[in-house]
Amino acid sequence: MYKFALLIAILGIFSIPLVLPDAFAHGLGGDQAEPLSFGDMEVTVRTQLSPSDITVGEVDSANMQVRFFDTLTDKNLDKVTYRVEVWQSGELLARNLFYDLDGRLDVKIKPKADCNKDLLEECSIYGGSEHVSAPGALFVHGEACTDDNLDICGRPSITGPIFVKGGLYKIRVDIEAATSPRTVLANLLSYETFVSVAQEQDFFIKTANAEEIPVTIKTYYDDVDNFKFDNADNSISFDMPFDWSPSYVDLVQVVHEEVRVPKTFTPYAEGKQFKGYVNGVEIDQRALLNDPYSYDDTNIVHFLITKSELQKINETLGPGNYDNKKMDLKLVPLSEVSKSSTEFYLVDAKNFEKVPTTVKISWDGKYGANQEIPFEFTFFNENKELIRDIKYAYFVFDEFDNEIASNVGQSSTELGISSTEGIDVQRIFVPSQGQIRVDVKVLGTGLDYNPKYAGIGTAIIEIGPGAPVSTPTKAAIPDWIKNNAAWWAAGQIDDNSFVQGIQYLIKEDVLKIPPTTQGSSSGSSEIPSWIKNNAEWWAAGQIDDDSFIQGIQFLIKEGIMRIQS
Repeated sequence: MYKFALLIAILGIFSIPLVLPDAFAHGLGGDQAEPLSFGDMEVTVRTQLSPSDITVGEVDSANMQVRFFDTLTDKNLDKVTYRVEVWQSGELLARNLFYDLDGRLDVKIKPKADCNKDLLEECSIYGGSEHVSAPGALFVHGEACTDDNLDICGRPSITGPIFVKGGLYKIRVDIEAATSPRTVLANLLSYETFVSVAQEQDFFIKTANAEEIPVTIKTYYDDVDNFKFDNADNSISFDMPFDWSPSYVDLVQVVHEEVRVPKTFTPYAEGKQFKGYVNGVEIDQRALLNDPYSYDDTNIVHFLITKSELQKINETLGPGNYDNKKMDLKLVPLSEVSKSSTEFYLVDAKNFEKVPTTVKISWDGKYGANQEIPFEFTFFNENKELIRDIKYAYFVFDEFDNEIASNVGQSSTELGISSTEGIDVQRIFVPSQGQIRVDVKVLGTGLDYNPKYAGIGTAIIEIGPGAPVSTPTKAAIPDWIKNNAAWWAAGQIDDNSFVQGIQYLIKEDVLKIPPTTQGSSSGSSEIPSWIKNNAEWWAAGQIDDDSFIQGIQFLIKEGIMRIQS
């Protein structure tokens, strides 16, 4: 009886609508563009790949679905002429017109790597025939495509250098006609969507006792390079090309990289926690997820660096980072923690019948009352596999039924918290000891909020006093160092004099540099001018100590500035 009453209460809390007007979002293997006005409608394009997680070399063909619909009603427009372009790294791979009757265009993509043309687009071959009512647009007669009949439905094809390399692909879609094949739009409706394709790169790390451990980097963005393992802190680092200009960062929804290490390698064994750094800046805990569930013998650590996190890194490092053409990633294992956890299944919100979703909530036992506790939410299907690309929400109550926290998503354009890998960390402040109740609602999966795993459930968690958290005091940076920075920026002292000041900070433990982070020299003795800009802003109080120190740390690690210890 109590459980039934509790479910009724949860249902009242979670009166969250599933259709969000004018929504646009990024999901696993898919993207939805911002809507445009078309008559009394707000229309947009959604691009979705199937399979959603494509790894180069593992698929012979993939389906690219382009849906044109009204966000206000979630209904497709019919009789649509699409101009579809596929781009990667600024290079056009394919461009053609396609026609579709029901507003859902499905195109079979067949990757073919051996292109010997100067322009990759010239290697693309298109399958289909011109539709009689839409000149130049390819169409295939046959059964309309659904998610269940892609092998037999009528769909055109593209064979060419598409998805033969991992990274970010831009799918540009122009709507040239809609609601009638003969009704050409006076002004094209143009959309840009982005999808990621993964590729795996294999490396080895050599331990202090000369043991070789295989490591796989699965990159969804670009080729990784300069893979390194540091025996001093057991860290793994690598880099890849990246454009840090704010205009480009605004276009990037997420940068996704996976580091796969055998669990038999003790520093990366199951139960380990990690810290992650990008360009020397520590990233938020939500951007670094540890998955010990997908494989029995391998830990997967995900870097999931969102647009907001990229913007924060830019703000921390300042304008000097805008011209940087690399993203430097570092993974550092921490000591093993003792975790508490609870599991519960979800039921549907109508009949309270069990759905194939189990939720596990885990937390580090050293945290407790009057602290911000990092709770890890993990979602499993009926086969105990992670449910990917999930959208969920939660409410937290104390033992007196007072709400102490909630989250139904932070985006104004996407409902729910998005968890690409089925694992998510939420920092929740719990003011006092005792029981708390965590109510969870899964809204669905994917961009269309597929309801298969949707449901509601609750967990009761006992919160203890928690261990005291010590905050290390930071040494003040002497004023004379700021004076040196200002003089150096103005050209009144030379590089060596300023470097001596930095050495002082290191020796006095004000600026902490791990012993092996210094990179090899680039061969250039001239320090770039943008570093001096950072020094000038720091001296003038326009950026804080941490921002200046993180920039210097990054430069030392890259070998741009040489520090003799």
